[in-house]
Amino acid sequence: MPTLDDVSRIAAHLPGTEQKTSGGGVGWFVRRRPYAWESVPWPSEPEHVRAIVGSESCLGVTLPGEEDKLALMQTWPDAFLDAQTPWGGPKIIVRLGTVDPDHLGELVTESWRMQAPKYLQRELDQRTW
Repeated sequence: MPTLDDVSRIAAHLPGTEQKTSGGGVGWFVRRRPYAWESVPWPSEPEHVRAIVGSESCLGVTLPGEEDKLALMQTWPDAFLDAQTPWGGPKIIVRLGTVDPDHLGELVTESWRMQAPKYLQRELDQRTW
């Protein structure tokens, strides 16, 4: 089961990432733009979402579009929750206990790409693992 420590390890490999406390939890930023964050039970979220986020480890990430959000929620309804924050574009809440580490890595990296400038994306793409 992935944890926030796993998110930190994934983020450490993404160029320009900063990890800091934000909004009551830890967040990961690139060029001061959040791309992943520890979900906390915000008053603006529906009660059922606040209950889940308050009782287990969850992560918020940005997505390329609403279609991606709907596809994730429909394909894995137990793993993803609708993030209804008023800022930014489409976001989703990932229930960390329900996703495998590889899928988590893909989600965090794709979210980073949504926020990272092109030169940092090229830097990541040119790395040899």
